[in-house]
Amino acid sequence: MESEDRPKSFIRTMIDEDLADKRYDYVMTRFPPEPNGYLHIGHAKSICLNFGLARDYQGRCNMRFDDTNPVKEDVEYVDSILNDVRWLGADWEDRLYYASDYFEKLFQCAEQLITLGHAYVCDLSPAEVRQYRGTLTEPGRSSPWRDRGVDENLDLFQRMRRGEFAEGEKFLRAKIDMSSPNLNMRDPALYRIKKAAHHRTGDQWLIYPMYDYAHCISDAIEGVTHSICTLEFEDHRPLYDWVLEKLNWPAPRPRQIEFARLNLEYTLMSKRKLLELVKENKVSGWDDPRLPTLAALRRRGLTPSSIRLFCDRIGVAKKDSWIEIDWLEKAVRDDLNPLVPRVLAVLDPLKVVIENWTDDKVEIFPAPFFPDDPPKMGSRDLKMTREIYIERSDFELNPPKGFFRLAPDREVRLRWAKYLHCHEVITDSSGQVSELRCTVSDEPRGLGAQSDKKAKRPAIIHWVSAQHSVKATVRLYDRLFKIPRPTGDLDHELNPDSLVEKPQARLEEFLADAKSGDRFQFERLGYFIADLDHTSAQPLFNRIVTLKDTWAKIKAGGGAAAS
Repeated sequence: MESEDRPKSFIRTMIDEDLADKRYDYVMTRFPPEPNGYLHIGHAKSICLNFGLARDYQGRCNMRFDDTNPVKEDVEYVDSILNDVRWLGADWEDRLYYASDYFEKLFQCAEQLITLGHAYVCDLSPAEVRQYRGTLTEPGRSSPWRDRGVDENLDLFQRMRRGEFAEGEKFLRAKIDMSSPNLNMRDPALYRIKKAAHHRTGDQWLIYPMYDYAHCISDAIEGVTHSICTLEFEDHRPLYDWVLEKLNWPAPRPRQIEFARLNLEYTLMSKRKLLELVKENKVSGWDDPRLPTLAALRRRGLTPSSIRLFCDRIGVAKKDSWIEIDWLEKAVRDDLNPLVPRVLAVLDPLKVVIENWTDDKVEIFPAPFFPDDPPKMGSRDLKMTREIYIERSDFELNPPKGFFRLAPDREVRLRWAKYLHCHEVITDSSGQVSELRCTVSDEPRGLGAQSDKKAKRPAIIHWVSAQHSVKATVRLYDRLFKIPRPTGDLDHELNPDSLVEKPQARLEEFLADAKSGDRFQFERLGYFIADLDHTSAQPLFNRIVTLKDTWAKIKAGGGAAAS
């Protein structure tokens, strides 16, 4: 549903006008994916739009597979698409259809077009078709077989069905206008020979309808009122209307309306490029959390409501444009923020020994899961012991100006616990800091950077007990491409840091009981989810999204905890 503070979309305005003019007395839409790949977030926009329109106008939305190309289709894709659409919350009730349901009807309609003189069988090869088609500035030329008689065309078309010709030897074309400025109207193909088994009809058919032909008739059969397509089909709309007009399809006929497809920065929506990424092992599979597929976004930890919120906020436009990925990330944060408990995790541990603490001493500090609303989910106990871990990035041996976290002779506040004072740094043979020797106190001592006017109080950093923590692998997923608007050059445009693994991460001990799919906010680090492969024996968490101001704070050298 559209936000109340945004103007009504042009599609809703057109539907309102159609209803007011009595062109239709109901609203029916459809979502018609091709079962030749996995759905991505661009499809999610179409799902939300089509099912949302049906819901808001008390109408219906059909689920229909455009399974007219058996060479590229597979039951695997059908199952994944149905799963994704259900996951997004769409409900087609009992209206699950396939274009293949209508193959016989489509064939009969083609025979009707032939009988009426609106279609013919052509013998041109694909290369010859391109030569005869013309250009944007030059008209096309008529096929030598354009004036075949009706009886001959019917006979040839039926023989095509029986498999008497080889693939590419003949095809059925609409007879429209070879001089049309719209290339889609220059006698487009309606049927082609494909001697391939179909995942639903088997070897029953040896010819298959083209999408533009099957689409409009399928819509009309189902009583679709508004056929919502992406903008690349705008030039195909005259053919959509032409087919139904020449078939003398009874009113009310469906109306095709186009909207701008989703182009999201730092990713690609091309099925061909997504397939290339998977086949070349640039990613781990169709559900790799760096991909824009719904399977991948689900594994990454996005919720259906976050995707619906994103689609609602970007709206529906008539002109193609790029959407900043910040829109998606903000929708995810806004969705997760009131739902996800806050916990502590250290991704790159630096050992800290508290010298004014005995080996057997354990002190408990209650920590609410929702700091801004403690009663919401209660709290858990943080156990402080002599040895703890802090984030390596929260310490600097030679702190630059503006760095207010821990350094020699400085202090910080441990989240929910005591003040930590650093007085000794231990390094290894390579000069890397390997351990800190510190003391703690209940009150700040006003050391080091706290004399700076900008630091009114010690910075707050996260931590975990070395003894009472869980070792885990944490995957930091980032943008798949390093440029905002990739062209698909996989050798040069992929982001080498799109996945960074932290195999030595330490998490609060209660996270050992987390189940696959559980989401948490790791304070100051972002939102995370227990992966599908997560187990208590081998904890594995994926970063869903960073916090809004994480990078700004790191660059500024700040260290305040997020809540």
